[in-house]
Amino acid sequence: MDTPDQRPPSGAQWSISAAGHEAVIVEVGGGVRTYRHDGTDHLDGYDADELCPGCAGQVLAPWPNRIRDGRYTFGERSLQLTLSEPDRGVAIHGLVNWVPWRLVEQSSDAVTVGYDLPPQPGYPWPLRLRTRWSVGPDGLRAEHEATNLGDEPAPFGFAVHPYLRVPGVAVDDLSMRLPARKRLHVDGRLLPIGVTPVEGTEYDWTSPRRIGGAQLDLCFGDVVRDEDGGSVVSLAAPDGAAGVRIWADREFGWWQVFTGDALPGERRRRSVAVEPMTCPPDAFRSGRDVIALKPGATWRGVWGVRPGV
Repeated sequence: MDTPDQRPPSGAQWSISAAGHEAVIVEVGGGVRTYRHDGTDHLDGYDADELCPGCAGQVLAPWPNRIRDGRYTFGERSLQLTLSEPDRGVAIHGLVNWVPWRLVEQSSDAVTVGYDLPPQPGYPWPLRLRTRWSVGPDGLRAEHEATNLGDEPAPFGFAVHPYLRVPGVAVDDLSMRLPARKRLHVDGRLLPIGVTPVEGTEYDWTSPRRIGGAQLDLCFGDVVRDEDGGSVVSLAAPDGAAGVRIWADREFGWWQVFTGDALPGERRRRSVAVEPMTCPPDAFRSGRDVIALKPGATWRGVWGVRPGV
């Protein structure tokens, strides 16, 4: 057994594999540390002895992105969250990305992890979270659940933070298809202040187009949905010979795209964080697409990553 000094910063490591696909799921945050197919990394992950950088592969709940000043109201309650990004004066990325999740079930190609979020001053609603990570011929798949264990409705939002990578291809040279008709405008604190259509602007990737020098840390909405109600974002090499896709089901109506310009060292603009979100930034204040999770009710959402173009 590992001594405390020998434990990785991300805690226990659970490896799964099938059909040439491999992933490592971690205890701290219950997220995905690596995912590869036939030896090629499709997520820009991190090493076992490394502190998770840039929220790579983390689960973001019970809200994604930022809440202005950490203040919001729900029903008759006025609440104050800890400012987890103090430089911008915001509460960011929820409450479960740095806590230890527990192993619920494991097999060779899948692992289920869980965390029971206790009520606390800024979020006084108890939630039970579960994620089943699996790999197979279709790639990496994540099935998420959140159950309200309390006796009153709880505000809820959800996202994940994977960085997609096409090895050997710089972000500038990637071709991206982003099926969204609108984007949010943000202020200097990266908080939304408006929304506009992307058609005819430099932010229109509804058809595949080179990212080039675009510096993105933006949320896109009004998604172009597939027949099943979900949507897909794709990244591809210039010659189209290699690429990666991330898909999300109908529960996710927003995509956050981050080109990594604020990341330090070699991680800067090496990959693109493409984050499926159930609601936009600052949703606890605006109310936009916030899920009012009823007592005893369970929310479920599914997304995944597929190699290829």
